[in-house]
Amino acid sequence: MAAIATFLSKPPPSSSSSLLPRVDQRYFPHSTLFPAFTKKRHLPALVKPASSSPRASAATSDTKSSPAPASKDERVKQVHTIDEFDAALRSAENKLVVVEYAASHSPNSRRIYPFMVELSRTCSDVDFLLVMGDESEQTRELCRREGIESVPHFTFYKSMEKVHEEEGIGPDQLVGDVLYYGDNHSKVVQLHSRADVEALIDKNRGADGKLVVLDVGLKNCGPCVKVYPTVIKLSRSMADAVEFARMNGDENESCMEFLKDMKVVEVPTFLFIKDGEIRGRYVGSGKGELIGEILRYQGVFE
Repeated sequence: MAAIATFLSKPPPSSSSSLLPRVDQRYFPHSTLFPAFTKKRHLPALVKPASSSPRASAATSDTKSSPAPASKDERVKQVHTIDEFDAALRSAENKLVVVEYAASHSPNSRRIYPFMVELSRTCSDVDFLLVMGDESEQTRELCRREGIESVPHFTFYKSMEKVHEEEGIGPDQLVGDVLYYGDNHSKVVQLHSRADVEALIDKNRGADGKLVVLDVGLKNCGPCVKVYPTVIKLSRSMADAVEFARMNGDENESCMEFLKDMKVVEVPTFLFIKDGEIRGRYVGSGKGELIGEILRYQGVFE
């Protein structure tokens, strides 16, 4: 195997490219879910159910309106009890489940909710749930069980297990998280073992073989999440000449051993493999730098 050249680069301060309309790109500060727990749980008055008449809804002030689903065709399901919540996670099986924990008194919950609705329409392989933490004692108990103290809070589940969580995030971060933890349909090949890597390399040997760009990361890695929407876009635009793949090093023992053998010490690390040999690597989450390295190993420029 050829000698490995290491190209280090610090990630730029800019956020990842948004796949949604730029309505408000600021990061939203979170608010306390249970603001009056120290006063014998005197919670804010709940808003009327989503089925209330438009006139009644209009009379409710904006600061107390709920981000509950507005129409039946939206794929965001609001759950009201612990049993409903657990049943939704079970029925999803190994699909990603994204849960927004919100509260009727939180304006930031309402700001981020439309972006989750938009994602639910475009990501058919992901289930989306909404929990109004101050709706009832059942939802309060659910939030306590899941360790939710502030809203808006997003938690990601797979196979009934929590795989990631974020709070106080903006649209770009939400999109990146959903793509990173729920991507099952893009042109990026998902690798789960050393055998998967070897099979992909063998497939691309010879004169007709493509350059393989292997994105190595970890499950809970902010820069890995940040750069992944770029990886997805590149996998579509460069499909004729480049094969993109991804592996999470902490997924299992085989993946972790592969990282050790490849001397990966920082993530995200991109390995550039051509005709069975590692030609180089790039460490970082900079979009421009990544594209430049890919073009270099394609032979577009030296």
